[in-house]
Amino acid sequence: MLHLHPNFMVRRALLIGLTSLASAGLAVPALAQKVKSTPFSYLPEQGPDRYDMRVPHKTLSLADGSGFVILAHQSAGGYAVERYDADLKKQWSTTIPIAPGETLEAFGRGTQQALVVLHHKDDSGQNLTAVPVNLQSGQKGAAKVVISAAARDRRPGVSISPDGNRLLAFRYLTREQQVQRIAATLFDQNLAQLEEKAYDFRDLGEFFSPAVHVANDGTQYVTLISEGMKKLTVRRYPAGAGTEIKVLGVPVGGVFGGKPVTVRDARFTVLNDGSLYAAALCADYATGEYYSLKVVKFDFSGTGDMKFSPEFRFTPAYLTEVSKATGKETKRLDDVYLGELLLTPEKQLVVIAEKHFEEDGSESPVHARELHMFGYNEFGAPTWHSIVAKDQVAPAVDSYTGIGFRAAVFGGTVQLLTLENIDKKSDLYLRRVNAQNGIISPPERLKLNVANDQQLAYVKDFTTWITEKTIVGVSRPSKKSAALQLEKIVVK
Repeated sequence: MLHLHPNFMVRRALLIGLTSLASAGLAVPALAQKVKSTPFSYLPEQGPDRYDMRVPHKTLSLADGSGFVILAHQSAGGYAVERYDADLKKQWSTTIPIAPGETLEAFGRGTQQALVVLHHKDDSGQNLTAVPVNLQSGQKGAAKVVISAAARDRRPGVSISPDGNRLLAFRYLTREQQVQRIAATLFDQNLAQLEEKAYDFRDLGEFFSPAVHVANDGTQYVTLISEGMKKLTVRRYPAGAGTEIKVLGVPVGGVFGGKPVTVRDARFTVLNDGSLYAAALCADYATGEYYSLKVVKFDFSGTGDMKFSPEFRFTPAYLTEVSKATGKETKRLDDVYLGELLLTPEKQLVVIAEKHFEEDGSESPVHARELHMFGYNEFGAPTWHSIVAKDQVAPAVDSYTGIGFRAAVFGGTVQLLTLENIDKKSDLYLRRVNAQNGIISPPERLKLNVANDQQLAYVKDFTTWITEKTIVGVSRPSKKSAALQLEKIVVK
């Protein structure tokens, strides 16, 4: 007779259970393990940057999976760009000094260089300066002013392409607070100037929230909310001279059932394949009550068309779903904001919105609550929606860098990472979402045992995926420790 070791039987039972979950369409729970950590120096941001999240991603993985680069705020006088290999071994560290009147504007990386963009302002004017850092050697190149503006002008900005190989710097020309034109300059990853363009909006009348995006090939998109916060408009400016400007606009607000409905929050995203998606949360203008979610794909290829998905209404039935998921009665949606627009290789879109707010007072805690998730198939039709319940609180020193979520797409799966206290265990938790049918796995602990107190415990800005199964992050492992650690977690 064949005798099997008890441990084999346990493993076999576990395997059968996981196989059953997978065959039922459920994501298989992750088995996570911290494999390495190293001390990490970080000084929390001060002032309004704690809240506007101008640079929310300060760890960028390298394209070949060999490691990552970090932008760390280590002192009041500057930042450091550091490169680590996949085993958390530091390859080099380069200091980026911050002078009085300077703040951080952007951080990106291409195939050859990392770019740190600083904003400087004094009585004589303001400018944006890009500092290149060689990814191989860590050598800092000559800083270059990429755009200048008058001191009284609106703050200029930059956009970095998804692959990091194009940088677009722009400034606003206004009349009585209304943007009339935008002047933009395009650079390659070595900061060589490629072209200059001017975008003229004097024919549009009043509009809001102008933003500029650049694709990997240098194509530029200007996104606007116009016609009294009721219409989403995109203008496309192809790279090169003498090319035709294309304009696509779609009304998402209006008067419905006697209610004036306008855009409450909108997000435009240019993805790696050059496609541009927009999502808008619309609300009753008079009462602020959320009305619907609307999603649009702006397709500038061929005839230049828009794919407008059927709206998702926030009906009383949906509020009942939110109440059931959170365990708290929800009579109306409040403080819900768009967070991510994610696209799978099969062109399935996942839109994630999050409820977050701060208590009264600058030193009061901030909160991040449930996630509202919406799935669309490759044809733009809504296929599923789900509410992920959570209740996160962070002290003012963390603000929104210590709570919220991180997300990444691998194949047809979206991975969600949150800091939560579940069953009295404060930790980072991983969920997997099937982008095709919306099935979500139970939260799985990453076993970091993150400190749960009113001190700095976790910095979301540094969380990223090196590969599908390798995550790095920065946290404080216990209340007894005052030091943060850079950690590598492997999900098996």
